[in-house]
This record gives sequence, C-alpha cells and structure tokens, in this order.
Amino acid sequence: MTLEAAGFWVVAAVLLASSLAVVLTPNLFHAVLYLAAALVATGVVFLLLDSPFLFAVQLLLYAVGVMTIVVFAIMLTERLVGERITQTSRDLLNGAVVATGVFVGIAGFLIRASPSPPRPPLVADTTPALGRALVGPFAVTFELLALLLVVALLGALYFARTDE
Repeated sequence: MTLEAAGFWVVAAVLLASSLAVVLTPNLFHAVLYLAAALVATGVVFLLLDSPFLFAVQLLLYAVGVMTIVVFAIMLTERLVGERITQTSRDLLNGAVVATGVFVGIAGFLIRASPSPPRPPLVADTTPALGRALVGPFAVTFELLALLLVVALLGALYFARTDE
C-alpha cells in the first residue's frame, strides 16, 4: 500500500465519522462543527488528487465562509427564540436502510469495475486551465451558484427578523 492510499483511507475514515456525527448529534452547534470537519476532509481529498486550487476553494468557501454564516444564523436564531435549538433525526432507521442500500450499490459497482491504470504524473499546474474553464463555458453556472447563495442568505435574514 502506498503512502497516498494510506492517506486516502485515513481521510475517508475522518470524513465518514464526521458525516455520521453531523446526522446523529442532537446539538445543532456541534453538528455544524462536525460539518466543518467533513468539509475540510473533503478538501484534503482534493489535495490528495493533486488539485491544490480546489482544496483552497473548498477550504475558503465552504469550511470558512458557509460555516461562518451558519454559526451566526444559529447564534442569531437562538437569541431571538430564547431557547436552545436541538436537532432531531426522525426516521433514523429508514435513512440507515437507504444509506446502506446506496453503499452496497456503489461498492458492488466498484468491485465489478476493472482496475484503473496507474495515474500519470502531472506535467504542469492545472490552475490556469481551471480558471479558463470557470470564465469560459461554466461562467453562467458559477454566477448562478453565487446568486443562489445570496438568495439563501437573504431568506435566512428574512426568517430571522422580528415582527417589529
């Protein structure tokens, strides 16, 4: 087993554990912290795939930006409501059955798939090509994603305001 494969399995275990903790933790603030750990672990997967730019984007946008907004929203709504907000996982058994079915399906597909050839080393930095792709054909998609985040933030502000 190579060092890269061992690193992937460690990151995969952290990602799986933190994702389960997000769903199973009753404290909403702790669930957000576990979500931040899952997002950082996802960024490390990008780093293991030789994509440092996507690692930085994952870290800055999701693990820092979105988590900051979510933490402030939790703090603001707890102050307005005046009580602790708890997370309840309803239909936990049904969710576990569906998740197990999806896992078995994906694992079966991966077991039957032919092994991929070894990955060739990167000859150059892929960041300029990614930048050209973002301002090229995917520019509209990128801008729509930004618009969606702004609308979600405005919706959160609308629901958090008082009736005064």
